[in-house]
Amino acid sequence: MTRRLAAAGHEVIAYDARPDAAAAMGLASVTTAASPAEVASNAEIVFCSLPTPAIVREVVLGKNGVAEGSQARIVVDLSTTGPSMAGVIDKELVARDIAWVDAPVSGGIAGATNGTLAVMVSCRQAVYDEVDPVLANFGKRFFCGETPGSAQVAKLGNNMIAAAVILLSAEALAMGVKAGLDPKVMCDIINASSGRNSATQDKFPRAVLPGTFDFGFATSLSYKDVRMCVDEAENLGVPMVAGSLVRQMLAATNARFGPDSDFTSMVKIVEEWAGVEIRG
Repeated sequence: MTRRLAAAGHEVIAYDARPDAAAAMGLASVTTAASPAEVASNAEIVFCSLPTPAIVREVVLGKNGVAEGSQARIVVDLSTTGPSMAGVIDKELVARDIAWVDAPVSGGIAGATNGTLAVMVSCRQAVYDEVDPVLANFGKRFFCGETPGSAQVAKLGNNMIAAAVILLSAEALAMGVKAGLDPKVMCDIINASSGRNSATQDKFPRAVLPGTFDFGFATSLSYKDVRMCVDEAENLGVPMVAGSLVRQMLAATNARFGPDSDFTSMVKIVEEWAGVEIRG
């Protein structure tokens, strides 16, 4: 996403906890800062893309955080922060005359590289009108309203479904393999039929059938998102029975293969239980 901003002609000031990450850009229009506060002292619009709600809060409101910068007027959060944390940070920033924009994204590494992400946005309309031309560099925007956290609710729902179809597809394909079917052929059948989904269309051909399990999204992050989704549903009084099962499956995957494993590793749990491997 940084590369896309630079390619669009924007001057970008970047900070990362890993100095090599920003330095690796190797672009003249991307300079590095020593802290989030330094970024916010040199830019009016600040983007955050971070792994957990607690880290987002620390980077924005903590010591040497974005809120301590002298120039920032708008903070755009591209992370999956959840509606509760979004509300907390929005309230803190409004008191400092800084606008908060929820803008979680979906589409993976390929979407970020190609500018084809889905960008869910919630903020004041006037602020959205200002940041939309910049967000256009990332992909298709969906305005979810002015209530802080609205876009986060949409993102949590999306990520729940993305994880759930991996699990359901794994169970169906494991059944097929055990019955003697070629899993690639079965994927082709599903994708031409009513069961087609993002797992059988993309994740299984790319990361499961070859046995690489490297789609590009960590189990710990998927587990975090699904956990937040179930919690938010409970807060709203919405039953999430199937979602609770997905959460438990990701918990098992996280424990069995580690937080840095790919979230497609859920399939390995199903494979172990079924006594088969789903490979092309």
